[in-house]
Amino acid sequence: MAPLPGAELVQRPLQLYRYLLRCCRQLPTKGIQEHYKHAVRQSFRVHSDEDNPERIRQIIKRAIEDADWIMNKYKKQN
Repeated sequence: MAPLPGAELVQRPLQLYRYLLRCCRQLPTKGIQEHYKHAVRQSFRVHSDEDNPERIRQIIKRAIEDADWIMNKYKKQN
């Protein structure tokens, strides 16, 4: 299960970036939202020089799985 509709359409890094920031808006408090936005931005910068298409697909898949886990974590707490 994807955290937000449209996860299956994410195929490029910029799409992933926007998708993850939209996920952050769904989190319960402003502090948590800012924490994960910062993490998304940092990760995007770290991987910005990646040019291997297979590795990019792996990163996208893992990022969506991680977002799903985080969204479920906060959903259960509320």
